[in-house]
Amino acid sequence: MREELLRLIENNSRIELAELATMLGASEAAVANEIAELEKSGVICGYYTLINWDNTDEEKVDALIEVRVNTQRDMGFDSIAERIYKFDEVKTCYLISGAYDFLVMLEGKTMRQVAAFVSNKLSPVEFVTGTATHFILKRYKDFGTVLGEVKKDERERISL
Repeated sequence: MREELLRLIENNSRIELAELATMLGASEAAVANEIAELEKSGVICGYYTLINWDNTDEEKVDALIEVRVNTQRDMGFDSIAERIYKFDEVKTCYLISGAYDFLVMLEGKTMRQVAAFVSNKLSPVEFVTGTATHFILKRYKDFGTVLGEVKKDERERISL
């Protein structure tokens, strides 16, 4: 039941307890207890709402920052990551493979504000040796959800 429950609530965290119980063939109490245990054990870490900010009047800029670091014997990836993810601007921080060590997602009101964060706060972090900033210009799909309507090509095909 646990894996199926996780798959169901990962796709829709607002699904009613009664509906979950029916889908899983279990009692509401059993499902509620399982969810409580998953939250307590840290398997379920939070609940989020996916918002298409392009459909609002809110101005915001999201950026992906690749960060290269130079680890030392007493300062590994976990310690450096903690220094980075403690900044309020940082929404996400991943250790990644490839030319860079971390992928950091952050949010700001303007590109200038994001650039200032990178140059004034992130780059001076001890052991950070390089960054590359990529601004998100448009989101097409986020967390498995297509944002906006998919436009069908209505042009007539002509062959010569």
